Formats: sequence, C-alpha cells, structure tokens
Amino acid sequence: MEPQQEMFTATKEVVSSDRLLYTPSPFAKTNLMHLQEIGKLKAQIPHKSMRSHLTSYLCFLVLEGSGQLSYHDRNYELKQGDCVFIDCQQKYCHSTSENLWTLQWVHFFGPSLTAIYDKYVERGGQPVFHPHKFKEMADIITEIYALAHSADHIKDMRINEKLASLITVLMEESWHPENFGTEKKRLELKEIREYLDNHYTEKVSLDELAELFFINKYHMVRSFKKTFGSTINNYILVKRITHAKQMLRFSDKSLEEIGSEAGFTDAQYFCRMFKRVEGITPGEYRKRW
Repeated sequence: MEPQQEMFTATKEVVSSDRLLYTPSPFAKTNLMHLQEIGKLKAQIPHKSMRSHLTSYLCFLVLEGSGQLSYHDRNYELKQGDCVFIDCQQKYCHSTSENLWTLQWVHFFGPSLTAIYDKYVERGGQPVFHPHKFKEMADIITEIYALAHSADHIKDMRINEKLASLITVLMEESWHPENFGTEKKRLELKEIREYLDNHYTEKVSLDELAELFFINKYHMVRSFKKTFGSTINNYILVKRITHAKQMLRFSDKSLEEIGSEAGFTDAQYFCRMFKRVEGITPGEYRKRW
C-alpha cells in the first residue's frame, strides 16, 4: 500500500497555511519514524490553538513574529528564531501575539521516539530554545515537505532519513552546558573525561580522581552524569568493553589476557561484565564476529 497525503492551502480569517496531511504505509508506521503532518502558516489575527493526547511529537520554528506556548504548566515566550519540540501526549497551547507569527512545523512519530524524547529531556533539552542551526532545521523540514509531496516510490524511507537528521540536530542542540555551572567547572569535566579516555585500562578510584582534579567527589559524580549522560563507572566500563571487542576480533590473545589488558581485575569478572553489556560472552562474541 502506497502512502497517501492530502495537501491544501487554507486561507481563513485566522490563518493562511500550506498544510500537508500524510498517511504513511503500514510498514513505515510500524517500523520507521514517519510523517503525520507538515506545513507553514501565517497568522491573520491573534488566535490560540490547544491540543492534548496526540500520539505525536511536534517540532515548529518561529520564522517571523512572536507568541506564547503553554506546556507542562509553564508559559514560554516565543520569538523569531525560536524552536519548539514537545510531546503532544501532554496538553499544550500556543498562540500568536499582536506581532503575528509565521510558523513552519512538522508532526511525526515512530516506535523509538518516546525513548529518544526521554533522552532529549535527560540531556537538558528544553521545550523551547533558540537553536544555532535554525536554518538547517528549516531546510530539513522543507525537504521533508517536498518528499511527502513527491512520487518517490521509497519516500517513506527518505522521510525517515530526514526525520532522523532533524532528531540529530535536536539532540545536538539539547546539550546546554550553560546549565551545568561555571566555565571552570565545565572545563574540569572535559579534562576528567579526557583523563578517563587515556587511563580507562587502569584502576580508577573516584576518590583519587576527585583529588587529582581538586573537585568534590559527589559534585564530580553528579555533574559528570548530568553533562555526559553516563556515570563515570559506566563510562569506564563501556571504554573497556570496546577495547576488549577490538582485541577479540583482531588478536589471538586469550580471554584472560584480553580482560587484563582492557582493565578488568580477573577473567570471570570480565566475562560477567561483557555479557551484561553485550548480551553474550566474550567467547561467543569472538566466534560470531
């Protein structure tokens, strides 16, 4: 079944809009990030739109003018150059001010998007922000609109690709280091991560790490997790497992040697941690790859 779409230009008292409603194929709806609605509107008079309980995520850009967003019991002032990214299961309301706005928007969904949005929020992503890559985001939405209106026989795959590009920019923009303390503290965290990148095969004590960088241990642990999305111990574990995978594939060393060189205290502990991360033992990994 081919995806269907309906495009229309609406000129009413409230808004003038170019809107495309899209019905993805059953395959796309089940397996891909897929488009639901996309378009651009110009407000004709001040107005308000309210919605809730939509199985959808909404990203819109304020191209001109200004307005407001109410979301999660908080009000946000919106201005030209702002981006909104929200979960439409939650109640939201947006309205233009007297300075009538022009918006470009896309509604979309996919089987992995709930987890992605949760990660966006965990990384510090806000419902409203002023992106550095505003033009790039606008261009992506424009490209999605053109794809949805095209006769491309694999348009749903291409739309999935473009939505992934949009999500990538949103995730990139979600990291807001200005929320994580002073410039000095941010520099310390970067230096700590670089130290771990160079010393992960060694025994790393949180107490010694804090002492080495003259930072409170508990503050260091909290700030590292908040900034990089991983605990220090898990960051080290992933580096060690990646190192071990490299040796399992491209060396003839024994499991004991590999575990030791990757920084694990003994072979049994190495096998247990490897299986926890990869879901299979080191020996099974070597055999499969």
